[in-house]
Amino acid sequence: MTVHVAQISDTHLSEAKPFFNANFERLGEALRTAKPDLVINSGDISLDGADLDADLRRGHSLHAALGLDWLAIPGNHDIGDSQGIGSKEPIDARRRDRYRAVFGEDYWTHDIPGWRLIGVNAQLAGSDLAADSDQSDFVRHAAATANGRSIALFVHKPLYDVSPTETELGGRFLPPAARGGLLSTLNGAALRLVACGHVHQFRDTKGDGWRDVWAPSTAFILPDFFQPVFGSKVVGYVDHAFHADGTVDSRLVLPPGMALHNIETIPEAYGDLRARKH
Repeated sequence: MTVHVAQISDTHLSEAKPFFNANFERLGEALRTAKPDLVINSGDISLDGADLDADLRRGHSLHAALGLDWLAIPGNHDIGDSQGIGSKEPIDARRRDRYRAVFGEDYWTHDIPGWRLIGVNAQLAGSDLAADSDQSDFVRHAAATANGRSIALFVHKPLYDVSPTETELGGRFLPPAARGGLLSTLNGAALRLVACGHVHQFRDTKGDGWRDVWAPSTAFILPDFFQPVFGSKVVGYVDHAFHADGTVDSRLVLPPGMALHNIETIPEAYGDLRARKH
């Protein structure tokens, strides 16, 4: 038996600034044609849900309108960014509560034949919130009770670029301490896939015993002067075909009609990129 999961990411939906909502409508048309068994949004559902309830609500309503089963995990624009990296919008209890009031739990498990899917709140990891230890306990228990299933981890930020020993501290990848803590909760588990977003590029590489698959944004790409090329700067989604024998095939899907927005040309969304620190 094969279960198809459509991983969408970085949809950046908004009530007041609906620059990317049309792309989501085109995405929805493609998904309703493909009929995946499950849709998972790997974060940055909203344009500015970290501060605007209306953006969170709009993101939720558009997902509900897909008419498909779906799950989500938060990104930095939904719940605030990782602490300790100099973000102007760090995660805090208030932002987390606001997200959960709209979307429900920010970490979860979902079992399918041969697999346990684990979704985590990347920004919570390594924070000073008490819920960080709760999430760690949850993931540790989920991994320990997988009963022979392969593990797929869904997380907003990539764990790293090339190696889990990287020490770079910034917003692009999970901070080293948070990464180390998260991986320690999965120690001994049959981790076979790490599926993330955040970078707005598609990439499929071999990780440290697992596959690292980065889903592109459905909304926009980032210019090269602001972000290096790590993979393919496209808009679309990833189809994961999870097989009951614990293997997975992942492929990039580029739905027709989706505009390849470059965020540099839409300063009304996040400001002038050239005026910002990279």
